Amino acid sequence: MSSMITTTSWVKRGVAAQFPTKYVIDEAEMSRISKLARMQLEDAKEDMSAAQDSKMDEEEQTGDAMDDDSEEKPSTESAPAKDDDDVLKEFDMDNYDEEEVDDEGEKVTMFGNVQSLAYHQPNEADPYLTMPEEDDDEEREELQIMPEDNILLAGKVEDEVAHLEVYVYEDKADNLYVHHDIMLPGIPLCTEWLDMPVGKNTEGRTQGNFVAIGTMEPDIEIWDLDVVDSMYPNAILGQGGQDADKKQKKQKKKAKANDEYHIDAVLALAANRQHRNLLASGSADKTVKLWDLNTATCAKSYSNHKDKVCSLDWHPTESTILLSGSYDRTVVAADMRAPDAQARWGVDADVEAVRWDPHDPNFFYVTTDAGMVYRYDMRNVPTTPAQSKPVWSLQAHDSSVSSFDINRIIPGFLVTGSTDKTVKLWNVEDDKPSLVVTRKLEVGKVFSTSFAPDQEVGFRLAVAGSKGSVQVWDSSTNAGVRRAFVSRIPDFANEVQERTVGINVDNEDSSDDEGEAEGEEAPRGGDGWESMDED
Repeated sequence: MSSMITTTSWVKRGVAAQFPTKYVIDEAEMSRISKLARMQLEDAKEDMSAAQDSKMDEEEQTGDAMDDDSEEKPSTESAPAKDDDDVLKEFDMDNYDEEEVDDEGEKVTMFGNVQSLAYHQPNEADPYLTMPEEDDDEEREELQIMPEDNILLAGKVEDEVAHLEVYVYEDKADNLYVHHDIMLPGIPLCTEWLDMPVGKNTEGRTQGNFVAIGTMEPDIEIWDLDVVDSMYPNAILGQGGQDADKKQKKQKKKAKANDEYHIDAVLALAANRQHRNLLASGSADKTVKLWDLNTATCAKSYSNHKDKVCSLDWHPTESTILLSGSYDRTVVAADMRAPDAQARWGVDADVEAVRWDPHDPNFFYVTTDAGMVYRYDMRNVPTTPAQSKPVWSLQAHDSSVSSFDINRIIPGFLVTGSTDKTVKLWNVEDDKPSLVVTRKLEVGKVFSTSFAPDQEVGFRLAVAGSKGSVQVWDSSTNAGVRRAFVSRIPDFANEVQERTVGINVDNEDSSDDEGEAEGEEAPRGGDGWESMDED
């Protein structure tokens, strides 16, 4: 079984519903499903008709000399199309959603007259439709999420099936398990937790527990994490989210970049924590789009880059400034209210990640495909990107720094993950980077590393990658980390047993198993970093 996890996101403690609800299909949802099915059928008919017209044009252009024979005997090549039409007529697919009426004028349902199937007393619960109370209580208990538990979201591809796994980390038991999952339309590339209620069935709600998901498809799906076994997302940002009655006919030629929706894979998402209704997205179509979650529409579109936009991050205090990184090897800090008010920095390889420093927002970090980590001062804006000068640069890995995060408890505590299958923890206090520890956590190529968002468990680190497994590493239990930061956290003077909790998945890709032995702790000191402080 081949699988991989491409992205992870933490959910803060206490925001999830203690007892998530089960998804129920109502009449409105059935109507929506019916519209979607009708649209798909119309598209299929249009494609079939276009194929037949194309075939007829081809025959006319070639000047078929067998006109007489053609009149007597239909072409065998056009037979399949005719058969398809016959099948549609046989099952009357044009009218599949119309309600039938019997001789007495009563609606005929899928099972005839449902009232005739009632074998129980009028005031008695139907034993075939009602779950026994003890079974219901047991299911509620299984779905229960305690306030002290963390939720971890993981975008996963398994045997070419894409889905989002919703993990629960039970703090008291140090147990990680899959609570439920969500089917996705394409390979997940990025996830972003939202506290803003979005879409259907959210009237009157001010807080929420939602996730926005970017995939290889151009649309962004938003799901309610407090509902289990949902069939459809709460909202879709993009062309697929337009109302079925208002949606334009499917374009036969490739769509062009526009101001309303993405036309290629969504590579990055960033929720604005101060303006909760704003969500930024970056795409392979080279644009950044700003979405209004109140209306599920695109409010603004920006073309600040010449290649794929792969990473985004809102400024921690200046809430309208967005940092974006691209495969065009530039990083842009722009005020979304005035797109022309922007600053641009350049690096020597494709950008992998950009992040503001939450402890000092005058600075930001950039990681690249060449294994580098850069720290820049946003107040030192270069005249041209080529003249960019970082505060310091660090050769963190020999291959791509595919994941990166900053610890919110201790300033200068960083984590990098790489396609070289290693995770490294760094101390960059006083702008003097030093390697604290290196680990290989049996996840294969590392695609995601992220610290938990809660203060009391802020050292908890989620790591995932190409082997389809998740490991949660309590970095505060590592001896190297405790020695490096004991001056700021005196409790680190006490020795504890290192703790890692995870779910491993057997993967047929045996190449990831090579050299998976645990890495050695590194001494404090340089690891290929170069100081570039201003005089």
